[in-house]
Amino acid sequence: MDTKTFDWRQFLTRWSEEWADAQGRSGDLSPDDLEDQQRRWLGAAPATDTDIARMEARLGCEIPPSYREFLRVSDGWRHAGGFVWMLAGTREAHWHEDASGLGEDYDEFWGDEDNPEETRAQVGLWSRALQLDVQSDATYVLLDPEDVGPDGEWAVRVWSSWRASDPERYPSFAEFMVAMHQEFHHLEAGRDGERGAAAFVNGTTRAQDAAVDRARIAALRGRYEEAAELLREAQRYGRPRATELLHQIGQLGGPYGAGRRPPHPSDPRFLTELLPLHAADLLGSHRSVDGLPFADADRFPETARAAADILREMTEGTFRYRPGGAFGEAVDEARELARWGDTDAAWRILRTVVPMWEPLGPDHIAPVGLLADPVLAPVLTAERRSELLATPRGGEQGPAPVPARDQDPGGLSWLVRGGGLRPGQSSPCDYRMVLVEGAAPDELPGLLGSSPGTALSPPLRRWDVSGHHRPGQRRFSSYDDKALLSVGRAGAGWSFGVEESPARFSSDRFVSPAQAASAGGGRAIVVWSEWNRPAPLFHVSVARGGAPLYAFTVRAGAVEDSSGAIPAELDPAVLGFGPPDMAAHAAAAARALDAIADEYGVTLPRLALTEGRLHSFESVSWTRPPGSGETYLTVTMG
Repeated sequence: MDTKTFDWRQFLTRWSEEWADAQGRSGDLSPDDLEDQQRRWLGAAPATDTDIARMEARLGCEIPPSYREFLRVSDGWRHAGGFVWMLAGTREAHWHEDASGLGEDYDEFWGDEDNPEETRAQVGLWSRALQLDVQSDATYVLLDPEDVGPDGEWAVRVWSSWRASDPERYPSFAEFMVAMHQEFHHLEAGRDGERGAAAFVNGTTRAQDAAVDRARIAALRGRYEEAAELLREAQRYGRPRATELLHQIGQLGGPYGAGRRPPHPSDPRFLTELLPLHAADLLGSHRSVDGLPFADADRFPETARAAADILREMTEGTFRYRPGGAFGEAVDEARELARWGDTDAAWRILRTVVPMWEPLGPDHIAPVGLLADPVLAPVLTAERRSELLATPRGGEQGPAPVPARDQDPGGLSWLVRGGGLRPGQSSPCDYRMVLVEGAAPDELPGLLGSSPGTALSPPLRRWDVSGHHRPGQRRFSSYDDKALLSVGRAGAGWSFGVEESPARFSSDRFVSPAQAASAGGGRAIVVWSEWNRPAPLFHVSVARGGAPLYAFTVRAGAVEDSSGAIPAELDPAVLGFGPPDMAAHAAAAARALDAIADEYGVTLPRLALTEGRLHSFESVSWTRPPGSGETYLTVTMG
């Protein structure tokens, strides 16, 4: 704000009149409040230049510009927000001089060298500040003479003993007063709906409600940053719709507005958006949805049954966002792609139909229910959420945004890069995979399932796979090596099964599943990669129609075994496997994966494997049972 052109007379008059009108919603008024209500003025008479000069002589300094201009309109102020009942004029303002005795403790805390500069700048505040609060609810209002802006304004620091936080900073006295006017509005708006209380309506509320309407249109036209600015302002004034609209923008990665009311069945978005999102928030913070009142048929007879189904589906991870119409049909199509790993194609479908999306009511500006869908939520990366927000929709027009880039790198060699299967991890992750030609992903359990009738799980996050298939497992055997394979499509005509961090490769009893996987007549490729247990290892085996074609295993740079006619491009020597150097091994493994991808046209979806949810199953053992005279180890935990 421009403090030089700030109209104090207009601002303080409007505030006083709004305050006076709001007192009709209150009970008994104190004599002072009653007098202020009748005269419709919260201030005092203007301070004269002589008053201000005497004050500055007493303080030994010039006061900051916006405080000076305020005093020229009112020499003090009552009810600055909800917790400061009297602000100082020329006679009451005084140096605080650590009268509260807080300086030593706070200076020690603020002065820690590890603190950011803005925190350390507060050291000495309690000794040097000019105190403006005269009567308050344990709240200090302090002007800081050492925090001065280029316009000569002193920052205001506000601290309350009942708030567990550092003092809140305002760049000037004028901005502090605007914030206190907003606080007054926010508190009064919170009283709307109280029994017998008249609605809090005035020029300011009408202007802010109109701004919310403009923000809604701007958001639907893709101008979400402009909308967020309008909504943040309206939220500070306590306008009820602003928080909900701002929350939707924030959910999709735009400027975030804190605070959100619990869902209520009276809202048309309750079953499709609000309840699923509320449940997702709870489950995401490792809390239970059990006990939520929405499934209570006595309280909500019309929606309780559907709500109970949604809460159960959210807990099980089987919830499906069902918006309906042409947009809903596209959501179903995108989900079908995403659940088999093709998240890029899923987003391309969603991107195309976002302009067709229609809101369910005036407080609905985006299909945020997508974020509650366990399969589709990971598809909406931060970049894609921004693209969605910037896409005109809901019948509004505007320029199309720049499309977000695809997420999957293509091919297979990304597996050997740092953080390949574990984002944020510097080194590659151990893995094993099987690629199957001519079989759909849901056919893999029939080829490789650990038992007849092996079924796919619901789509799971990678860290939930083990717990789903082997809940409470306590017994482990060295001869039984069943893989937990997450499955999906690996390119045209191919499917994959991948397990990260598998058991250690045992070459003496290893049985490649390639032959079983290729029993349908197509080809199958098995790759097993280890990095440090005890030396880097890379295995490839290929079969067709149930018969092996070729295989090789490289351990510590040396070919441990090989069989069949290995293609020239996959010859370990050609690939560069040699001395057990990690960098050389990684480079050779990358060349092998590139060669496999080029030869067979296969790929793996990185986003789905690392952040998404995929179906999974328990495979046959990748090691044979012990032979006669061979020993094995079985460990039971607990």
